[in-house]
Amino acid sequence: MITMIKKTAQGIVFTVAGLAFATSAIADGVPVLWKQVATVTRAERAALQSVGDQRLAVLSGNATSQRKIWNFARKPRKSFTTTRISTMKQINAMPRARGNSEWRCLSEALYFEARGENLQGQFAVAEVILNRRDSKKFPSSVCGVVTQGTKSGKKYACQFSYKCDGRAEVFSEGGAYIQVGKVARIMLDGKARNLTKGATFYHTGAVRPRWSRKFERTAKVGNHYFYRG
Repeated sequence: MITMIKKTAQGIVFTVAGLAFATSAIADGVPVLWKQVATVTRAERAALQSVGDQRLAVLSGNATSQRKIWNFARKPRKSFTTTRISTMKQINAMPRARGNSEWRCLSEALYFEARGENLQGQFAVAEVILNRRDSKKFPSSVCGVVTQGTKSGKKYACQFSYKCDGRAEVFSEGGAYIQVGKVARIMLDGKARNLTKGATFYHTGAVRPRWSRKFERTAKVGNHYFYRG
């Protein structure tokens, strides 16, 4: 820009100088005057050509050209189609996820219920929570599903055991929380739920609750068994 201004200024100087020369040349005759004018014109043309079309557009106040130059200089931002993410490489490439209360409730449940699972296991647990939200048999919100049974005051009345274990929910593993937050974001954005085949219940392989004998097992993902009831 500084070079451009200098060259433009030079053109103005050439013009003023040319007029001065032309004035003094009148006394010497018309041929001398035209010779001076031609010299100044060539100098101005050379100066303008050295500026370039894009810089001339900026000088003339052409807003469209300015935007093109700015857009060309800007580094393009990566975009993510979150609903197609299914690998750890893609998860790691995502920016940190954020959201409303529904996102926070799902992230919390995934942290305490599935942070030790592999990625597919975390997706599967998220599917169950969202399947419950969409079922008429359960509360109609993620937070309602996660906190169901907590108001009873009974230790084993909660649908999710971490809500009734008497311990505060503390996210002591920052990296794990960031990851499950991304999983929650992906699922809430509408990722297809095809891992658990509509399951609304699950348990780890370490236990075998009585209700598991009554419901249809639909899948095993990671360390969890999934059921449709």
